[in-house]
Amino acid sequence: MISKLTDHKEAYVWIWLPGETQPVVAGRITQQRGAYVFNYGASYLERDDAIPIYDAELPLRRGLIEPAAGLAMAGCLRDGSPDAWGRRVIINRLMGVNAAETETGDIDELTYLLESGSDRIGALDFQHSAMEYVPRLKAEASYEELLEAAERIEQGVPLTPALDQALNHGTSIGGARPKALIDNGDHKTIAKFSSSTDIYSVVKAEFIAMKLAALCTLDVAPVSMIAAAGKDVLLIERFDRIQSAAGWQRRAMVSALTMLGLDEMMARYASYEDVAEIIRHRFTKPKKTLRELYGRIVFNILCGNTDDHARNHAAFWDGEMLTLTPAYDICPQGRTGNEATQAMLIKGENRMSTLHSCLAAAPDFLLNDTEVKSIIENQLATIASEWNGLCEEAKLTETDRKLFAGRQFLNSYCTEGLGLEHSALLEGFEDARAQLLRSRNG
Repeated sequence: MISKLTDHKEAYVWIWLPGETQPVVAGRITQQRGAYVFNYGASYLERDDAIPIYDAELPLRRGLIEPAAGLAMAGCLRDGSPDAWGRRVIINRLMGVNAAETETGDIDELTYLLESGSDRIGALDFQHSAMEYVPRLKAEASYEELLEAAERIEQGVPLTPALDQALNHGTSIGGARPKALIDNGDHKTIAKFSSSTDIYSVVKAEFIAMKLAALCTLDVAPVSMIAAAGKDVLLIERFDRIQSAAGWQRRAMVSALTMLGLDEMMARYASYEDVAEIIRHRFTKPKKTLRELYGRIVFNILCGNTDDHARNHAAFWDGEMLTLTPAYDICPQGRTGNEATQAMLIKGENRMSTLHSCLAAAPDFLLNDTEVKSIIENQLATIASEWNGLCEEAKLTETDRKLFAGRQFLNSYCTEGLGLEHSALLEGFEDARAQLLRSRNG
């Protein structure tokens, strides 16, 4: 296959301002000496309703704005670029299924921005022109056709033009697993597909975890599950879109990775302590938000979601303040042993997936012992009481139920480090775990 690579020198950034259904051009990204610099357009700066794309990185001012030291591009712009799965689809289209890693390294960030779908997460899009907005539209496709397209990508098989256009609509979504954006006119969702490499039902594991998180009173994106071509498809409602009489509005967002001033190469330094500090100073409803985030950390540990990296946390941006988005991508990870670590640091240099880690971090979230124990105990009780019903709703096989209960969900390692002073928590955990194990053996 002949490469379709184009050497892009610039990209224009278009933004949906709060409450608006049509975008306006905000500025331009250009590549200079290995970095991507940004400058706002004069017409945008003159607008009364202009907001900074994210003022910690791109404040409203004239002239070139370089990314912070150590970054190749401002994080708030990079947030709009595709991650592993979207890049894989774009590589397939531009360079062919057999492209070598050395060849794919020739694809720069501007290409990924300009070749990915326009209905991307957040309120930005990237265009060749500053004068006319031309969205990269999707082709209509059924769930079965989208699933077929995803499987072809995984198998290294070329896509038909129609399937390529349909799957390209979802290239701007983050994450590594096969997925697509679904637009039913009055409803927008993200569809996550089973992968050919899955050794257990990853889709059902995420469905159960997301449902349990909501039942634990966490703010979570609503999910549902359907079958297509005999395989599971998880549907997640988009929370970055608002339907109005005039059309769809888009909500600006930034990832926790951007808030922390990090990129993928520095993600291992991402810390919940640092996020908590940002929440105290830059978020709406900081105390409520701190409790919410703390509850998510506890739940991630209890359900075995160790993929809680800083791109899997985000906040809405209204031009002045940040507001935590609903939780998403709560997906229990496979584990062969007991010991596990979270993707983000919890307290100091500690990232161990234990309730002891959570207890140590409580002061950073302005929570006392009574509040923390209440959060943990309520989650344990909810997981135990709702487990059977959700497993039935998900039509979980006996094999997967045995795999999930006590290994991914409520793994015994969660209580590592707890002492006699935590006897009530230990007892509550063991009771909840025993209920899951009984259901597994029943």
